[in-house]
Amino acid sequence: MGEPQAAVARTRRDFLKISGATAALSALTPVANAQTPGGGSIDAHAHWAPEAYIKAVTALGQAPRTRGKPIEPKLYDLNLRMQWMDARNVQTHVLTLSGSMPWGWAKPDEAVRLAQMVNDAGMEAHAAHPQRFLIGAALPIRDAAASLTELNRIAGKPGIRAVGLPNSLDGKDYLFAPEYAPLLARCEELGLPLVFHPVDYSPNHYSEPRLEGPNLLYNTLGFPFETATTAAKFIFSGTLDRFPKLDIVLPHSGGCFPYIAGRIQHSIDKDATENKLKHPVRDYIRRFHYDSMAYYPETLRFMISLLGTDRIVIGTDSFATMDIDQPNALVEQLNLPAAERDRIFSGNAKRLFRI
Repeated sequence: MGEPQAAVARTRRDFLKISGATAALSALTPVANAQTPGGGSIDAHAHWAPEAYIKAVTALGQAPRTRGKPIEPKLYDLNLRMQWMDARNVQTHVLTLSGSMPWGWAKPDEAVRLAQMVNDAGMEAHAAHPQRFLIGAALPIRDAAASLTELNRIAGKPGIRAVGLPNSLDGKDYLFAPEYAPLLARCEELGLPLVFHPVDYSPNHYSEPRLEGPNLLYNTLGFPFETATTAAKFIFSGTLDRFPKLDIVLPHSGGCFPYIAGRIQHSIDKDATENKLKHPVRDYIRRFHYDSMAYYPETLRFMISLLGTDRIVIGTDSFATMDIDQPNALVEQLNLPAAERDRIFSGNAKRLFRI
C-alpha cells in the first residue's frame, strides 16, 4: 500500500535529527527558486477564477475578493501566473476553485451554468498550455444528479484530471448521503482524484460563534477541523472500503487529521464493538494524499515519518489568504534523499493525476 517500510522507518529516525535552532531558522528562511527535477514541481493545491466566471458571479452579486481586497490578478491572468510559476520553478498547476466557490449560495440553474463555465475555461487553459495547467473540475455539488451529469459531460476531455469539491455545505457532510454514491463511483471509474477545500462562507464550517473575529481563527482553526472531519467520515462511513480505488487529496497537510489519528485508533481500541473498522486507522491514513502546506519543517518531517514520502504532494493555496510564496522551499529544507524529494515535488502528482 505504499513505500517500503525501511524507508518509512528511516524517516521516523530522521525526524529527531533536526536541531531546534536549525529548524527555527529554516522555518523563517525560504529557499528561493530551488531547482526541482523534470522541469519543476507540480502544485496540486492551486486556485484560480477564470474571467468569464468572475463576471458571472459579479453579475449575481457575489464579486470575488482576495484577502478582503479586489481579486488577485494572478487568479485569472494565466500569463502573470506562469511568470510567478517560472520564478519559483513550478511546472504545473492543478487548478481548482478556492474557498469562495459558489456552491453554498448559487441557485441550482446558476450552479450548473457556473460549473460549466469554469470547466470549459479550464479545458481552454489546458489546450493553450498543456504542460502548465490541469483541471480539478467544478461540479454543482449541492445537486448530486446535476453533478454527475456535468462530470459525464467533461469525462475524458483533455486536461480534466481531478474533481474539486467542498468539504461540506451548510455544516453538513453532504458527500456521504446515498445519492452521492453514483458520483463517487464514477470518479473512481474515471480515475479522477477528489481534491477537497473548505468553503469560506460562515454557515459552512466551524466558524460561529467561537471562531469569528479579526484573527482569522475560522481559517487557521476552522479549515483544519473541516478537513479532519472529512477524513474521519470517509473512514467511519465505510466509504473508503466501498471505493477502494478512489483517490483523495486533503488540503492544508490534512488539517489536524494526521495528528489525531492515534487518538482515533485509541478510541476504537477502547470500544471495538461500537467503532468497528475493517483495517487499522494507520492503514486508512495512507489512503489519502496530503499537500505539503505544513508551514514548519518539523511538521512536514512528522508527516513524512507517519505517511512516507509517497503520499505527499506540493501545495500552495495560491493565491489565497494562507498561500505560500515559495512552493518548494519547505521540502528543500528537509534535505531529503533525492528520490524522496522528487516524489514530493512531482513524482506523486504524476502518478495521481496521470501525467
